Amino acid sequence: MADDDWRLRIEFDEGARGLLARLSDSDAEHLAKELEAERLVVSHDEDTVFFYAGSQAALDRARPTIDAEIAELKLVPREVVSEHWLDEEDRWDSEPLGETVLEETADAGYAPWEVRIPCRSHREARELADRLESEGYGVVRRWSFVIAGVATREEAGELAARLHGEVEPGGELVWEVSPGNPFAVFGGLGSDGTPL
Repeated sequence: MADDDWRLRIEFDEGARGLLARLSDSDAEHLAKELEAERLVVSHDEDTVFFYAGSQAALDRARPTIDAEIAELKLVPREVVSEHWLDEEDRWDSEPLGETVLEETADAGYAPWEVRIPCRSHREARELADRLESEGYGVVRRWSFVIAGVATREEAGELAARLHGEVEPGGELVWEVSPGNPFAVFGGLGSDGTPL
């Protein structure tokens, strides 16, 4: 996968040349090595210094080193902005990229879609879970229920049809509640529900 274009834009009222000199200073060899490890490229335009990287993560990892050098030089930036290139619009943008719901779910460690399969017994659920794992599915088993994680709604629908399961969005807490007791989720005397 090709890198994206990201940059850290640091604008100074004065002192940009001091930072640039520091970047080429042999005494700042540690700085050069850290920036090289992140594969950053540095340029400038008047009193603005640019650090270019292939990802936001690379900029984030390099940022403490850059900030420390600026502090050591006793410089006060007017503005420090992380930007990414919008190829379709041919411009830099500083708005943070919003994650999609699917990305947020995956970041939290859950599959974007799940198939919930009730089984007749604990043993049947265990056997089904083992079979689905051998087929490459991420599986969670809770007593007589199996939850298989899948990447797409289409894949979830196919698996649900094959195993008589129910398709659900990923990452949600699921309760099995007996009909007729609306207070079951609160536990205690009214509890007919069991968290899966």
